Amino acid sequence: MFDDKEAFKTEYLAQCEELGTSFAETGPHERYTILVELLRERLGKVWAGTNKSYSGGETKQVYYFSLEFLIGKLLSYYLLNLGIRDLVREGLGDLGVDLDALCELETDAGLGNGGLGRLAACFLDSMAFLGIPGHGNGIRYRYGLFQQKIVDGFQVELPDNWLRHGYPWETRKPDKSVVVKYRGEVVTRWDAEGRMFFEAENCESVLAVPYDVPVVSCGPEAAVNTLRLWSAEPVADDFDLASFNRGDYSRANRARSEAEAISYILYPEDSNDAGRELRLKQEYFFVAAGLASIVRRYRKVYGPNWNDFTNHVAVHINDTHPALCVPELMRIFLDEEKLSWDAAWNITVNTISYTNHTVLPEALEKWPVEFFRSLLPRIYMIVQEIDRRHRLEVEIRYPAQPAEGIIRDGYVLMANLAVVGSHSVNGVARLHTEILRRSVLKQFYTIFPYKFSNKTNGVSHRRFLLEANPELSALITRAIGKDWITDAGALTRLAERENDSAFLADLAEVKYRNKVRLAEYIRASSGLKVDPRSLFDIQVKRIHAYKRQLLNILKIMHLYNRLRNNPNMDLSPHTFLLAGKAAPGYYYAKQIIKLLNTVAEKVNADSKIKGRIRVVFLENFSVSNAQIIYPAADVSEQISTAGKEASGTGNMKFMMNGALTLGTLDGANVEIRDAAGAANTFIFGLNANQVMDFYTKGGYSAWEIYHGQPQVKKVTDQLIDGTYYDEGADFRLIYDSLLRDNDEYFVLKDFAPYVEAARSLSRLFRDTETWSRIALGNIASSGVFSSDRTIKEYAEDIWRIPGTFL
Repeated sequence: MFDDKEAFKTEYLAQCEELGTSFAETGPHERYTILVELLRERLGKVWAGTNKSYSGGETKQVYYFSLEFLIGKLLSYYLLNLGIRDLVREGLGDLGVDLDALCELETDAGLGNGGLGRLAACFLDSMAFLGIPGHGNGIRYRYGLFQQKIVDGFQVELPDNWLRHGYPWETRKPDKSVVVKYRGEVVTRWDAEGRMFFEAENCESVLAVPYDVPVVSCGPEAAVNTLRLWSAEPVADDFDLASFNRGDYSRANRARSEAEAISYILYPEDSNDAGRELRLKQEYFFVAAGLASIVRRYRKVYGPNWNDFTNHVAVHINDTHPALCVPELMRIFLDEEKLSWDAAWNITVNTISYTNHTVLPEALEKWPVEFFRSLLPRIYMIVQEIDRRHRLEVEIRYPAQPAEGIIRDGYVLMANLAVVGSHSVNGVARLHTEILRRSVLKQFYTIFPYKFSNKTNGVSHRRFLLEANPELSALITRAIGKDWITDAGALTRLAERENDSAFLADLAEVKYRNKVRLAEYIRASSGLKVDPRSLFDIQVKRIHAYKRQLLNILKIMHLYNRLRNNPNMDLSPHTFLLAGKAAPGYYYAKQIIKLLNTVAEKVNADSKIKGRIRVVFLENFSVSNAQIIYPAADVSEQISTAGKEASGTGNMKFMMNGALTLGTLDGANVEIRDAAGAANTFIFGLNANQVMDFYTKGGYSAWEIYHGQPQVKKVTDQLIDGTYYDEGADFRLIYDSLLRDNDEYFVLKDFAPYVEAARSLSRLFRDTETWSRIALGNIASSGVFSSDRTIKEYAEDIWRIPGTFL
């Protein structure tokens, strides 16, 4: 890209001049923007060349539809991928500019929330690296999810104005815009050959404008794929001048505001009708825009040769949010291309594939029929017909079995729509896929067993190990060479060092320095001082009852009780760190955050325990601070109720960075145990079958455990007895969830074995060499959880892309 440092400096300074300013007059944000724009310009030819190579011939392109793409910051990572980070660092250094400081100025793109969006970003990364023609399709949220602040222990949501300084990585493509239509009346038409079709009239129209972001792969022959993000704008600039002149300024700009609201925030609060409508609008918006763009591009290259469509296009829907791809692609083929139902259905099903990400009934999206029909009348007609034909097929094939349809009890069931309208349905961990087959989607598996497969999640080891943990990466490279960067399976060679005391000591030292970095970050962000020599016990993920942050908090309360009773107790110092966001309308999860902060305030202020345990809630968890957290963890808390977590990806990132897993046999934890070995993981509690037996057969009594285990009774009572009283906080809701509601997620049942597993880890932590040997075993076994492996499986088994990948 640049021949040498001097060539880079020359081009960088020239870029300043092109913007009409001298380098000396630029400020930090300008210098960051100039650097990104220079890189984007230099990548432009590669980007265009990549897109050209994908057009025509036998190429099959993958379009990955996801409501979230949690891509994080790009500058440092792309410089690393391009192999020019050191060159740029030195060149900027000559100009008196600190590259790391510039990278810090970049904001995390507000395009996602948690594991779903981070997985999508990792998948784009691996598709580009493997040379797979794959593109993301999502929404350009103006304000992201929200910025989390902790005020008096409570979560407060503020707008995430991540675009305040612009986003220099993106390229606006107004000539590629698409008109998306809502509501209206559906009218029947006949073409010249007498075939019936439908059109919508008097619709509410919104303009979807694409912004393209480059996805830059690793290596000298780097391919550049595309993440296309759609922004909502009014079709016409209907500024109401008369209203403005009357002083009615809000009415004057109402049309623009209503259109732009569609792409304002991720997951609008849906406790009211307006919020629910906005969510459905969002889902149709990016589906309709993305599919229109795909069909338009296909037609331009191949003409109306629709029989060949599935040989060149694969549409993948990441969870149920893009499930409207099924009826919308049908609408395009039926109403715009005038295909027969059977022809359109054959193409649609063989084009679309679906990944399920949840077994929780409340997370399987459904929309009230009247609500759905009012907003999307033509789409509802198509869904009705899909449902009718599916029920008829089931009735013919399985006459004794009532069909589990797509429309049921007044709702449109989006997971069912996705299954029926796809040729492939996959879970994201072995256990998760088995639960789908035998429970959640059991009837569909009976009817369509050939559709179902497992594709265990993976994460980008280049992002979350190579970039996030440079010292560990350097240590690994010195030990086994650079092959692991492009082939994560090569990490297995680290096992040869398991009895190398010097190497294990180096590994422990790297971990300590990463903990120092995190301790400095904690102090800067919260003012709390923690000891980097203490055991860093970390749980970072979305706050939800099934993820059982409450179990962790009760453990901390129990340990604090023991220390209060015996301040001289033989215990390694511990730092407990939790982070994650609660959905704005999820009151219970927000109470969990308040409880944790109340416990933290009491524990951290108690001089009697001499700082032996520290409790931290790190606000506004993001990709950027995750890259500081993962490398510093000693213990990875993966303690969800067995059978509830689909897979998890944080568990894999912690593993790659040498953390020891303390967890249940849930999601991908099962496969982490299998890869690392039972001796190198710390498993406790009920398994998924035992949990299911309690749900289906009964027999669980939280009251029996409460009355039979004094340590459980004490920490449960402390929720309401004033021990953690704080004005404005009432933990009765949490207390009642455990006893009155019979502990739906088996927190009390798993408490004793959890505490014992944590205690065994605490004892082991004193043996530094043994601990480092187990950590090394986890790192060496983590290559199977690279997203490169996952994407190869998707490409070969689901998307049917021929060829040999890197």
